[in-house]
Amino acid sequence: MGDASTTVATEHAVELRHVYKRYTTRKARRGAPRVVDALHDVSLSVAQGEFVSIVGPSGCGKSTLLKVLLGLTRRTAGEVAFSGTGDHQHRLGMVFQQPLLLPWRTVTRNLLVSQDINHRLPPAEANERAAGMLKMLGLEEFADRYPAELSGGMQQRVGIGRALMHDPQILLMDEPFGALDAMTRDQMGMDLLRIWERDRKTVLFVTHSIPESVLLSDRVVVMTPRPGRIADVIDVDLPRPRGLENINTPEFGEIVRRIRTLLNSENSAH
Repeated sequence: MGDASTTVATEHAVELRHVYKRYTTRKARRGAPRVVDALHDVSLSVAQGEFVSIVGPSGCGKSTLLKVLLGLTRRTAGEVAFSGTGDHQHRLGMVFQQPLLLPWRTVTRNLLVSQDINHRLPPAEANERAAGMLKMLGLEEFADRYPAELSGGMQQRVGIGRALMHDPQILLMDEPFGALDAMTRDQMGMDLLRIWERDRKTVLFVTHSIPESVLLSDRVVVMTPRPGRIADVIDVDLPRPRGLENINTPEFGEIVRRIRTLLNSENSAH
């Protein structure tokens, strides 16, 4: 299978068409090549403004899927389509598992990293946007602080803000709350929903937490153990806006049960 070129003809925000990803490695210096199939025939369409979570066991290709979309890794076969024409890279924002902030830069200067590299905006407009981002994130009073002076949740807020600074159409999030304690994680989830409800970015959100995926999402993509395939896509038919109180409703519990049952079934099959 050879790498297929990215296409742009789709009415969706992003669409994957029969995407495969195969890694070839060596066990040791003289070992035979080892083939690992990370993604197997993955097809998925995500609508404009939709919030989609991706869940599955460790090693099933969730993060690989985001890397394929971002262009950090080449798919082995298949197509990735984005709406519109032209370079799609500037339309993507990425939030990683760790904030990856530059320790020698203040919070404001961390928000402006991309601007300092690409100079997409006039300096005054970029500074105004950074100030607005700090206000939205609730971090105005920390503008001149350094990452070491922030809590883990604050650092991740800055990471989200940095990804949003260039106003991407699609936000990719790779377990952004995985390193946070439970209470901070809950609050970050609510903060993310508030930001999403304001701007309605298209979001693909990787998580290991089934309740988190249900609380945040319009749909939940359930992946199988490696090689990663899509076992099913579950609609989350819960009214918005949502809050933590939704977790205690029977409707919420039923969707969580369906996803958990599906994951357990796929794990048993492997």
